[in-house]
Amino acid sequence: MSACFDPWLTGADALDALAAGQGTHDGLIERRRRRLAALLEAAARGSPIYRERLRGATADSLQSIEPVRKRELMQNFDTWVTDPRLRLRDLRAFVTDASKIGRAYEDEFVVWESSGSSGEPGIFVQDARAMAVYDALEACRRVQRWWDPWYAAERIAFIGATSGHFASTVTAQRLRRLNPAMAANLHAVSFLQPTAALVEQLNGLAPTVVSTYPTAAVLLAEEAVAGRLHITPSEVWTGGETLTPGMRRRIERQFGCKVINSYGASEFLALASQCRCGELHLNGDWAILEPVDEQMRPVPPGVAGHTALLTNLANHSQPIIRYDLGDRVRVHRNPCACGSPLPVIDVQGRCDDMLVLRAQGGEPVRLLPLALTTVLEDDGGVFDFQLVQVAPNALRLNVGADEAAMARAQAALRAFLHEQGLAHVRVSALCGGERVRGRTGKLQRVVADGQPSGRAPTRVRSDPAQGVVLHDV
Repeated sequence: MSACFDPWLTGADALDALAAGQGTHDGLIERRRRRLAALLEAAARGSPIYRERLRGATADSLQSIEPVRKRELMQNFDTWVTDPRLRLRDLRAFVTDASKIGRAYEDEFVVWESSGSSGEPGIFVQDARAMAVYDALEACRRVQRWWDPWYAAERIAFIGATSGHFASTVTAQRLRRLNPAMAANLHAVSFLQPTAALVEQLNGLAPTVVSTYPTAAVLLAEEAVAGRLHITPSEVWTGGETLTPGMRRRIERQFGCKVINSYGASEFLALASQCRCGELHLNGDWAILEPVDEQMRPVPPGVAGHTALLTNLANHSQPIIRYDLGDRVRVHRNPCACGSPLPVIDVQGRCDDMLVLRAQGGEPVRLLPLALTTVLEDDGGVFDFQLVQVAPNALRLNVGADEAAMARAQAALRAFLHEQGLAHVRVSALCGGERVRGRTGKLQRVVADGQPSGRAPTRVRSDPAQGVVLHDV
């Protein structure tokens, strides 16, 4: 039943996380410095790709290390990892087997894949040390309830892409394997099914806790307003996308419960947790997040960076040091009223739009952006693309690849639309065309309106020969 779980490590890390959360800023800095020194030593010793990059680097000179991007690391995967048993070819074969979701690789590692929102899918391997840290942070830094801290009495529904080795799906299945008592009350529900089927399944499960993405939570709130969804959750957990204040208010108003937001990534599962004051606190004792400008120069507190550089202090098997995460992060100048020494951050991550199309009878059909990107990645096999709604029932798919990939992606998208009762929707496709920026001004992969905010679209030309044109946003 191994799922890479060490109760002694997890217990020790949990006690340390509790102490750090109640400690001082200086204590937090000292923990981080000690862990960074150990990470740099392990990476320089065991990772050929980092050995030269880290020459002369110390825990006091992190900013002297050249930043790195996912594409470079994935192209040199076998010289990136520090354990010779981890080989990209074998790991790719592992994550293509759905029966192994939540199971340990080589009985020692948890493996998940990331979406290809940068144009490059990733494979991320977590050793027992990293998983112990993630487990401890999730257990100790989530908003706690004294009457049922482990949610043993709750029926939890995770709503997402349930058939892939994604971090959230792997985590849910791993928990089911580790805790048979939880298995009966933790349900994975696919958001790829038609909304009517999703609503019917949730009505049957009657979950008391819903864990999903902000756009999916908004969709559920709208289904509840329409009188089709009849669940009464006590909490809604969100993550994986930007949660705006308006989205939070809509979800909380409809379900009459708190929304508890978190921030994580495939590169570090538990980056930040929401405190009792509603703020996101970076787990700065185990992760370093540097907001930087377009030239990779640090920005001051209170200023949102163009991107953020992540250093994962927990994972020595697959070192992540000054890694371009792609999210815009702002570190608050002042401490939080909750009293925690952990820094408060704001995050603008994924910002894709929900699409609203019309069924043949005229009723609206809402399509989640993560469902669309999952179909195009998993079934279409493309990662560099943009999907734009150009008319009420017309989509344009721009694929930065060859024509064969474009045709495959178009077929996958049409099949998905047919399952949603939208077979009549027109899907045009082109290869290497111009890209449109969405309403936020950021380059998105799913855009609800080709003419955002009533102005002419800003276009970014894609050249398939030049490789990646999208960033992790």
